[in-house]
Parts: sequence; structure tokens; C-alpha cells
Amino acid sequence: MGKDNNELTTSSKLSSGKLNEFSSPGFKGNKRPWNRVNLPVYSISSKAGDNQNMHIITYASQISMQPKRFVCGIYNGTKTLENVTQHGEFILQLLSATQYRLIDLLGKKTGKLIDKISRLKKRNEIVEWNGYPILKNCLAVMQLKVISTFEGGDHKGFLCDVIAYKNLNEGNVLTLDVLRTHKLIRI
Repeated sequence: MGKDNNELTTSSKLSSGKLNEFSSPGFKGNKRPWNRVNLPVYSISSKAGDNQNMHIITYASQISMQPKRFVCGIYNGTKTLENVTQHGEFILQLLSATQYRLIDLLGKKTGKLIDKISRLKKRNEIVEWNGYPILKNCLAVMQLKVISTFEGGDHKGFLCDVIAYKNLNEGNVLTLDVLRTHKLIRI
């Protein structure tokens, strides 16, 4: 295969565990391929007994049309991971672009140290749906039931059936590009 400006970028793992990049001379960007995608931003509402929490995730994707299924990656060591592992169900909330200010509380603070739900209730951000606290201004919610799990490095993967859903509000989806615009993430 001859080298030209359309040749694909390849990478290999070095003995140090870091990726070795080989870039095409025709590509001028400096982002890694997985950081070029403009993913939607979700929040998980989880509970286990009296423990409730909310958490930001972007590793969530529909994986089956019939039955309707999602796969979600939840960061290791989080209160949300504990709740979902114990309870086996959770709510996936599709966030509105206007909700970018929630990233600090839901994505940069730990539910092990602060009660995120109480803070959101004080701001009048919460309503209840199917026994879970949800963000009243999110676009849509899906109740997911865990059917299997897998280790995924720094995240644990959950394959889930959609057991209920509801569209709540009109609006634009919160995406990684919105977070980049507001300088909430660097990728």
C-alpha cells in the first residue's frame, strides 16, 4: 500500500503501555480519533436503598433495536457504580444543552462526599419518575435494567434493557462540543 494523504492513521501499543501514533501527512488535527466524536452527555440517576446519586456519563449507546438495549460505561470507584451494582436498575437522562452548568456538580464532585440530590432539590431541579429523582429540565429519561456487566478498564460496562422511557422537554442535546465551548472539558 503506497503512502498518500488519505492513508489511515495507525497506532500500536509500546512496551510502556502508551500508544504510538503514526499520522498521515495530510491530517492537520491533533486530537486522538476517540476525542473527535461529538457524543451526547447523559446523567445517571441511581439508588440503592436510601442512597441516591446522580452522575455524568458519555459512554452510553443504543446497541440493539429489538429488544431495545443500551450499553453504559460507569467510572470505577463512584457512588453511582456502587448503587447500580447493588440495585441493578437506573435512569439514563438525556441532558439539554442548557444544563451544561450541572457538569460541575454531577461530573466533577463525588457522591461519596456530598449529597448531590439534596443540592439539586434546593435548586428546584428535581422531580420524581418511577421512584427515582430525575432532572426536570432534561430532554428524556429511560429506565434501564442491567442484564450483564463487563470490565472495561477504568469503567465498568453495563448491558441494559430499556424497561420504560419518557420524553420530557424539547430542546438541543448537551454534547461534548457544548462542554468544550464552555471550557468544561479539554478533549
